[in-house]
Amino acid sequence: MAGCETVGSAAGPKQYAVLETDTTGATTVNIASLSDVIQRNPNDASAYVTRGAAYARAGQFGDAITDFTKAVQIDPNSASAYNNRALAYRQTGRDDAALQDFSKAVSADPNYGPAYIGRANVLRARGDLDGALNDLNMAIRMMPESAEAYHARGLVRQKQGQNQQAIADFDAAIDRNPFVSAPYAARGQSLIATNQFDKAIEDYNAALNVNNKDATSWAYRGLAYEKSNRKKEAAESYQRAAQIEPGNPIAKQGLGRVQGGVGSLFN
Repeated sequence: MAGCETVGSAAGPKQYAVLETDTTGATTVNIASLSDVIQRNPNDASAYVTRGAAYARAGQFGDAITDFTKAVQIDPNSASAYNNRALAYRQTGRDDAALQDFSKAVSADPNYGPAYIGRANVLRARGDLDGALNDLNMAIRMMPESAEAYHARGLVRQKQGQNQQAIADFDAAIDRNPFVSAPYAARGQSLIATNQFDKAIEDYNAALNVNNKDATSWAYRGLAYEKSNRKKEAAESYQRAAQIEPGNPIAKQGLGRVQGGVGSLFN
């Protein structure tokens, strides 16, 4: 869930780098001024990293990758350049290249925490939960105030079925940054799994307060209401999820149950 380091990151359903698109035109102005800096200092790797991050924020991932590549050509030991290029690769679906770059960032600087988080997110997506957990334990030792690291480790523990430990990690993430939706939504899933339905509903309310277009949060809130035997509220939440994402399987199955269709809640 991290954007390129020099830009703000936002939580999103993919649980990895989600870059906000600039709609103010400020990024275009910024890129122009950064290009002037590069023209004056063509061998400044950090200038390419900074402009690459601006390109990424504008959604121009190809241009971003070109700048990050130039940065590592100038400075082959730039952990931030490798890490940022890896994040841009993830945005363009090139996870193999991203994994290589995260590892190069770690090799360039074994104390560079963001690369461990990035690599762990790829490993988790690929099912290497032990490898992901090792990386995140390292990241948390280096960056004990990183909400992102705790959130990522919570997702790994959730996948391992260790929901109480996952909840503790999501608690830590929310303590460090209460203003993003993803940790609330993730904690809600573990609360449902441990039959804490009222707390789960509170978490989905918090998540939806930050981002009310998240179909997954609406769907899981419906599930929490349904398991609390509050079918009217469940149906309303499922319907909101289905409006946003018509094919959402949780909402589709839930509506089938609460509206009298087939399907069992506890199968």
